[in-house]
Amino acid sequence: MDKEELRINIEQALQEIRPFLEADGGNISLVEITNDTVSVQLEGACIGCSVNQMTLKNGVEATIKKYAPQIKRIVEVNGISF
Repeated sequence: MDKEELRINIEQALQEIRPFLEADGGNISLVEITNDTVSVQLEGACIGCSVNQMTLKNGVEATIKKYAPQIKRIVEVNGISF
């Protein structure tokens, strides 16, 4: 899969996750794809939310890996990695 296909797949994964985040007043955006790492930024109510690390690990990481299994790590731009 080339870089553009990878980006499209990751955006599709984020689109799948967004309704759940938006329901709680948050959102997520793709910041960067580097080798096997995806950097994302949580937005709105997701910033500082007590369950955002669990959301990243269980929701975001699992969904991105479903669409792009070659991704090994998800990093939140504030420095949290999974």
